[in-house]
Amino acid sequence: MALNVHLLNEYNLHIIDYLKEKLEPGIRLTTGSKIPPTGDIHILIAGRPDREMLEANQDLQALIIPWTGLPLETRELAGEFPQIAIHNLHHNATPVAEMAVTLLLATAKKVLPFDAALRQGNWTLRYQEPAPSLTMKGKTVLILGYGAIGWRVARICHSMDMNVWAIKRKLSEEISDPYTREIFPPESIHDLLPYAQALVITLPLTQETEGLIGEKELELMPPESILVNIGRAPIVDEEALYQALKHGRIGAAGLDVWYNYPANEESRSSTFPSKYPFWELENVVLSPHRAGLTDDINHLRMDHLAVLLIAAARGEEIPNKVNLQLGY
Repeated sequence: MALNVHLLNEYNLHIIDYLKEKLEPGIRLTTGSKIPPTGDIHILIAGRPDREMLEANQDLQALIIPWTGLPLETRELAGEFPQIAIHNLHHNATPVAEMAVTLLLATAKKVLPFDAALRQGNWTLRYQEPAPSLTMKGKTVLILGYGAIGWRVARICHSMDMNVWAIKRKLSEEISDPYTREIFPPESIHDLLPYAQALVITLPLTQETEGLIGEKELELMPPESILVNIGRAPIVDEEALYQALKHGRIGAAGLDVWYNYPANEESRSSTFPSKYPFWELENVVLSPHRAGLTDDINHLRMDHLAVLLIAAARGEEIPNKVNLQLGY
């Protein structure tokens, strides 16, 4: 029996052909902005399907969201269709982990202020005493969220001789690896933050994680500490973060996720990422949510998607199942 799969997102023919070459003969793939009217789709690949799509396909077994995360509207809709399993792709784990470490090093080495000054012919920062640049070797990094991205961040930080700690919700499922000194449960966060010279946030946004890092948590961090957020912005309280950075209660931040995004194409050139002027602070590196936007990201997406579809075609358990109750 053929496995009928529809990819709702529009991709160019080269990418579609790349995916088809990786699939087994029993997988029939259709693409486009509308699903075929036959009503016999078994797997739908879409981030934000509408109700009609789910209702029209009684044979629909799984919805694959072609990225990491679960949009709120999709989560609410999926709750009405409990027979449909939800799965994520973790194809962007490597480039996002690379961006997390890039932001960490860019803040630690004060790359942007030195770059801006030298563009004006100004070398004076180079002669400051003591030198503002930080050495990462021997520093303690706390990774908040230890999934596919967090594990890769740990591996890179370990290679820099950093002391790596991680917080993971389900310790029974922890990944066996040599990169962390210890993995802790979420309730340990207040005990760990005073020792975290770097905090890297790789969590998804859920009801439990929203506002997880607020004024109290930022006050617990060392004054020279660096916060990196490549998860979702609302995990960190917006005002508390700005005030902590402005008044030097933490040392610096590297941010790839934000509190305000362009509403449409016209506003892309005139939308500030927050109601607070983070862009005026020299101790912040700003990145416009581009950690997963690399030259090969769609090939990586199709590589990972093929793994899920082949597992389904073989009757095996499809990886990366989402728990609707937890939101990831």
